[in-house]
Amino acid sequence: MSSLTEAPSSAGGPFLEACRGGTPSHIPVWLMRQAGRYMSEYREIRSKVSFMELCHTPELACEVTVHAADVLNTDAAILFADILLILELFGVKVSLVSGTGPVIEPPLRDPAKIDKLPEADLDGLSAIYEAVRLIKAAMPKERALIGFAGAPFTVASYLIEGGPSKSFENTKKIMFGAPEQFKRLMDKIGRATGEYLKRQVEAGADAVQLFDSWVGNLSEADYREFVLPASRTALAAVPSHIPRIHFGKGTGHLLLPMRDAGATIMGVDEMTHLGEARKLLGEIPVQGNLDPIVLLCDRATIKERVLPILKQGGPTGYIFNLGHGIVPSTPVDNVKYLVELVHQETAR
Repeated sequence: MSSLTEAPSSAGGPFLEACRGGTPSHIPVWLMRQAGRYMSEYREIRSKVSFMELCHTPELACEVTVHAADVLNTDAAILFADILLILELFGVKVSLVSGTGPVIEPPLRDPAKIDKLPEADLDGLSAIYEAVRLIKAAMPKERALIGFAGAPFTVASYLIEGGPSKSFENTKKIMFGAPEQFKRLMDKIGRATGEYLKRQVEAGADAVQLFDSWVGNLSEADYREFVLPASRTALAAVPSHIPRIHFGKGTGHLLLPMRDAGATIMGVDEMTHLGEARKLLGEIPVQGNLDPIVLLCDRATIKERVLPILKQGGPTGYIFNLGHGIVPSTPVDNVKYLVELVHQETAR
């Protein structure tokens, strides 16, 4: 295994070159949820095991991760896992309920119980690190592997709300009404998340992405006070030569503070103009930002929507992706066409 402090090698292909601000042979592309329910092979595996069993079985997690990247010919693969796995390390039970999503029972609604949460034992996710090792060994060296974790605010929100939420009233009630306890919760999750990402890198991940799915519901001032310190703690634990992507849904107003949390690449969702994001962020590479619903349309529409984004992104320091994850009803052939289109249109 290579040292965590050594200079990066040439492996990782166009994706890592773009992550470092270079001009690769073509604009690299990978897609959020590129391994998922829209693929028949994934559905076949899921018919035999639960989602959590899939996440915790290294051989199966490797199979779905590598298969998706192979079928689509993406420049990177992202580890198949779930953003809430880290809650298991705090003794929290997470279950997936059809039609609802992740459910935490009981949710953490009493601020007095925050300090009673145990410190996370990162050995509890050894299956995830083994999956990283298997995936890395199974892929060609020019295809990068992205590790990932849920950001502290999103993880804390699930823990407090007990599942998905639109208003986040329970989370904000603790955040505003018991700010010191909330900050301690965020710090505890942030430290665990940083160690989790670091261990993924030690196992072979070439880059990491920190997903803050729900943080777009906060103002910039609240983000800077309650979220930025814990996200910075998480990203700071990742070795400095490893690219660190930071992404959140509906976070156009938070791009600068999210960058300041320690990102070296900023993910941009479909609600934000990619060209404007590039101007705002300066030299930092960006990733995004096709609306995933476009992939439900015909090829002419896909091309019409993709070409302006490629122009906004430009040849240097840019990674093509969606503004969020692939939806289950997406035709696989459309996704394959998208990847081929990006490669062909930007080949140099």
